[in-house]
Amino acid sequence: MAKRSPTWLSLDFLNKCGWVCQIVEKRLPIPGKFVTQDCFGIADILAYHPRHGIALIQTTTAHNMEARRKKILASPHFQRWKDAGGHFILHGWGKKGCEGGEL
Repeated sequence: MAKRSPTWLSLDFLNKCGWVCQIVEKRLPIPGKFVTQDCFGIADILAYHPRHGIALIQTTTAHNMEARRKKILASPHFQRWKDAGGHFILHGWGKKGCEGGEL
């Protein structure tokens, strides 16, 4: 079985928990390569849940979680999203499954 990306692992996990999800990162064609651009520079997935509201989710490997956390917290979009009532979830995937949670 092929190794699944952190984004797809998070989509499966969130869907099983009742979240409705949409990938909101995009791949930009740059000559000779592709560059991935996250929503607001900090999120891969936008989701809503009937009881829990709306959330942006950044998904990565467990190894990269701390670097992602620092990038998210340094972004002006993070606090504005929270002030508007949105949740923000960081998922880090590794051999033990998913680490992380709401920021």
